[in-house]
Amino acid sequence: MGAKAFISGCAGPSLTADERAFFADAGPWGLILFARNCVDAGQIRRLTDEFRSVVGRADAPVLIDQEGGRVQRLKPPHWPAYPPVGAIGDLFRRDPEAGLRAAWLSGRLIGEDLHALGITVDCIPCVDIRVPGASSVIGDRSYGSEPEVIAELARVTVVGLAAAGVAPILKHIPGHGRALSDSHFELPVVDTPVAELEDSDFEPFRRLRDLPMAMTAHVIYAAIDADAPATLSAPVIDGIIRGSIGFDGLVMTDDLSMKALDGTFEDRAARSFAAGCDMALHCNGSMREMVAVASRSPELAGAAARRAEAALVWAARAETDIADARREFADLMEAMTSAGEA
Repeated sequence: MGAKAFISGCAGPSLTADERAFFADAGPWGLILFARNCVDAGQIRRLTDEFRSVVGRADAPVLIDQEGGRVQRLKPPHWPAYPPVGAIGDLFRRDPEAGLRAAWLSGRLIGEDLHALGITVDCIPCVDIRVPGASSVIGDRSYGSEPEVIAELARVTVVGLAAAGVAPILKHIPGHGRALSDSHFELPVVDTPVAELEDSDFEPFRRLRDLPMAMTAHVIYAAIDADAPATLSAPVIDGIIRGSIGFDGLVMTDDLSMKALDGTFEDRAARSFAAGCDMALHCNGSMREMVAVASRSPELAGAAARRAEAALVWAARAETDIADARREFADLMEAMTSAGEA
């Protein structure tokens, strides 16, 4: 059986009997991990191996959010603490060469951590712009407010990530940075004119439109579609993401269990595919919700299957002296901290 067009979470550090049976029957394309699933390196490696064995695909992707700063599922003492990308943006504005090098190193080192665990996809880069007065849900998860700087630093980061053999996901397309509320808890509405969005929020995505995957924003752009968030909006997906931005990679939803969305989980999944998404993402590990999402997720076929296949082979691992890279990255970030305190 081929994969179905959804990515699922799981409840804990190993698959339960019910999860194994569900994954074997439903065949999700991938698995996404959270802190609840991550104890130590050996346990995560067993979990990723088990998932691939159950679904019968050795290349089935395993995803995680490992951005740095507030959003990193792998934490000390077993894994390094990485700075938020906002700190790398700050370094770039002081010393562009050092900022670009730090961006590459951060991608390469995070990717090395993930590769060792059997994790093949990182949900980075976050290229939402930072907007004064907006919700803090983005904040220092953004490289800054200048679209060209965001895109340049994000590009270098994913080159480093790919050198570790890990693929990126561009998020949150077409832009979450201007939202006044957190879509984890409520549905944001952005009423900025389209022309302004095109020149600011959409521009980093346009510059990175060749990346293999992107994750939607649960945000209403009232000037484009006043009735539905991007995840559920054909005018946004067809007209902006595929059209104006020109993104032809795999488009997946943000987590369908977020409170920005309403309706049943069957309805959320069905509406996302009807709007033009290639893949549904469900994260919280609730079996009832997972079953509902799977019931409305089609078999991967056509353009969605082509995009999914391309994403699996996008990253090409290259050898790097990791010990030297860790020292260099620490020195760069320490120098920035010292300069800030001077």
